[in-house]
Amino acid sequence: MTADVWLPIPPREIEGLPAGPRYHHWDGAEDFPADPADCAFYVVPYMRPPAVGQRPLSRMRSVQVVQTLSAGTDHVEPALRQLPPGVRLCNARGVHEASTAELTLTLILASLRGVPDFVRAQDKGEWRGGFRPALADKSVLIVGYGSIGAAIEDRLAPFELARVARVARSARTTERGPVHPLADLPALLPQADVVVLSTPLTDATRHLADAGFLSRMKDGALLVNVARGAVVDTEALLTELESGRLSAALDVTDPEPLPPEHPLWRAPGVLVSPHVGGPTSAFRPRAERLLTDQLSRWVNREPLRNVILTTGAAGA
Repeated sequence: MTADVWLPIPPREIEGLPAGPRYHHWDGAEDFPADPADCAFYVVPYMRPPAVGQRPLSRMRSVQVVQTLSAGTDHVEPALRQLPPGVRLCNARGVHEASTAELTLTLILASLRGVPDFVRAQDKGEWRGGFRPALADKSVLIVGYGSIGAAIEDRLAPFELARVARVARSARTTERGPVHPLADLPALLPQADVVVLSTPLTDATRHLADAGFLSRMKDGALLVNVARGAVVDTEALLTELESGRLSAALDVTDPEPLPPEHPLWRAPGVLVSPHVGGPTSAFRPRAERLLTDQLSRWVNREPLRNVILTTGAAGA
């Protein structure tokens, strides 16, 4: 196969890429590495603003595959309307589970055990003890039980939880137990001490955690968002935080990046991390394995993994 492939990682640094395609390195620079019209397989630059990744798509008249290196694809989907029918959009399932699940556990433990308060006290040379809640014996609700949600539960398993409840778009059964549909959320929210959001951002999940959702959470509960900022209604969350009824740990925010003057920075009971669930040392080897596998499948005309949608298909 002779076709152009655009990669955000230098091709020479990726072992096992199949022979045949012409590989070009582009990580969002102003100048394109080649004519976008000749690109057949486009890997979207990782952790760049949506406008950067979308910029060449309108000129990619030969593209067959758009591959993201993120679990979510909302940052590129608006530009797919410009593409011809039959283009497959693939996400990075399998790349971010470990890192995102690690951060989720970090945010839960840091929030419950008061680690931000310890850091502030250390900066002042103050010894502040006190009684803090443990994760043990808590009930956790995972909203968005895909591969990342399952990885989060894997890491929660040793912590002697009272219960883990799982919610996804549709009901199913797993080895760990039932997965409830979104329609069951009103009944599940009042039972959870910790609510973890790990769902993709779609029309159905935008502002899923709105005023009604948050009001159903029990007093003193912790909301953890490792999904997308817009899954949460920021104003509704601020109301709950400022009342002191809920606390939150947010790796993603709406807006993002969070402006310096935004009230979320100073709201009581909130821990903010700057969207660092994915970019860790675990990212690169998993991303490279995904790319070599996907490109080998593409070159050999085998089914691709992680196809989210195909342009021109019903519902796309």
